[in-house]
Amino acid sequence: MINMSNYSKNSLMQFINPKPDDIEICDVTLRDGEQTPGVVFSREEKIVIAEKLDSIGIEAIEAGFPVVSEEEEATVREIAHLGLDARICCLARSVAKDIDVALRCDVDFVSIFIATSDLHLKYKYHKTFEEAKSCALDVLDYAKDHGLTVRFAAEDATRTDINILKSIFKSAEEHGADYVSIADTVGILSPRTAFYLVSEIKKTIRTKVCIHCHNDLGMAVANTISGAEAGAFQLHTTINGIGERCGNASLEELLVSLRVQYGIERYDISQIVELSGLVEQYSGIPVPRIKPIVGANAFSHESGIHVAAVLEEPMTYELFAPEMVGAKREIIVGKHTGSKALKGVVQKMGYDLTNEQMCVLLDKVKKCGEAKRKVTCDRLSEFISELE
Repeated sequence: MINMSNYSKNSLMQFINPKPDDIEICDVTLRDGEQTPGVVFSREEKIVIAEKLDSIGIEAIEAGFPVVSEEEEATVREIAHLGLDARICCLARSVAKDIDVALRCDVDFVSIFIATSDLHLKYKYHKTFEEAKSCALDVLDYAKDHGLTVRFAAEDATRTDINILKSIFKSAEEHGADYVSIADTVGILSPRTAFYLVSEIKKTIRTKVCIHCHNDLGMAVANTISGAEAGAFQLHTTINGIGERCGNASLEELLVSLRVQYGIERYDISQIVELSGLVEQYSGIPVPRIKPIVGANAFSHESGIHVAAVLEEPMTYELFAPEMVGAKREIIVGKHTGSKALKGVVQKMGYDLTNEQMCVLLDKVKKCGEAKRKVTCDRLSEFISELE
């Protein structure tokens, strides 16, 4: 039976029932995304991105790291005062002055981070775990004493001994943390270990758990979803997956996955391609053609068998309709185009050719394709005019 909705559902989900109980998304493009080497967003660009994220329905936006500069502080403060529905967050080290800056920004909550792995403690902080823990908890107390909602984040959590991680999250809970955050700082998790880790943390504390995944092994979105299935509440993303090294969990991939896999439809994903294009322009980082959801090839078809089927029913080779994310379908003719597919394209362009003309046209198209030259609709029209 053909599913006539605008996307296919993963019917196998009914056998495993893994739907996340309760989630929200915190997009960190304006902070972690800007830590991509060579990327700097202007004040105006940050505001456009924040407003767009809000219009999509993203629940929380990490607006920046305000202690970095006076300009950054001013931008975070301005975003916090835009009157968005999304709650605005900023990053803070385990340093009291960072909390003072966050207070001046008037953000809805602050993310206090401390590295917890032996590697970071030895080579970055030159402190023992107990020294770092004491410092972080003192700053957490300071933030809570000043009325802030606090997300307590363990940097490099996924290379931290799990019992150590449990102990610091338990202490953070006792000191009033509103969230604890697992940062997969170097992307070492796999979907199974992400599920296990979140499950273990959930056994230890009652506080809401966040998961922040990097993409060094190409599994950031999968790990984020697995964390959500295990009970993580706040899921961290960046637009186009930008971020340090290989980037973070991609917002667009996560949003569409939540819809297709779990039927979560509260986000307005029709703006995704537009938002992706803005961040591509602002960041200067090209979106790969084959990137899921927003890549130029996401809804492009050339193979003859595929095109023939798509012309009759697009869902034969499309998981979801391009219009769902604000994209358009593109039929490409070239080396792999068959006669049936080419005929369908030509008819859609308004031409009625004889079988002999179609054979000549197909030969021209294939030769052009083999020469690695793209056959656009304009080029196809030129070929057709030459036949008449």
